[in-house]
Amino acid sequence: MNPTRAFLGSGLKFPLQTTPRGALATSREEQRIEESIFIILGTRRGERLMQPQFGCAIHDLLFAPNNSATRTRAVDAVRRALVAHETRIDVLNVAAQTDPVEPSLLLLRVDYRIRANNAMGNLVYPFYITEAA
Repeated sequence: MNPTRAFLGSGLKFPLQTTPRGALATSREEQRIEESIFIILGTRRGERLMQPQFGCAIHDLLFAPNNSATRTRAVDAVRRALVAHETRIDVLNVAAQTDPVEPSLLLLRVDYRIRANNAMGNLVYPFYITEAA
């Protein structure tokens, strides 16, 4: 790891993987931050026993109708979770849109800036909503 970029961190790769030699794979720097965002968004609040506030409230929207109100709530939930739990970034924008082919898929685009070096990043998090009948 480059010592001038050590502030970005390193840790186990997510999802958990092994190297060809059988050791646990690790990730570093910007990749580690992106994986951290996926962990935060993929964790339901209250899922972690000793950290009940960790995670994202987007999972409360499961079975909600895929309309503008749900998309607004999803954007708010993602923004709040990232601001609270990923202190290495500034959340610049969160946007939600419905996939035209898959109406139960909500695509959440997150634009962020890494605070320590002002590097910009973005990712798209897919969230499946199953509409209640």
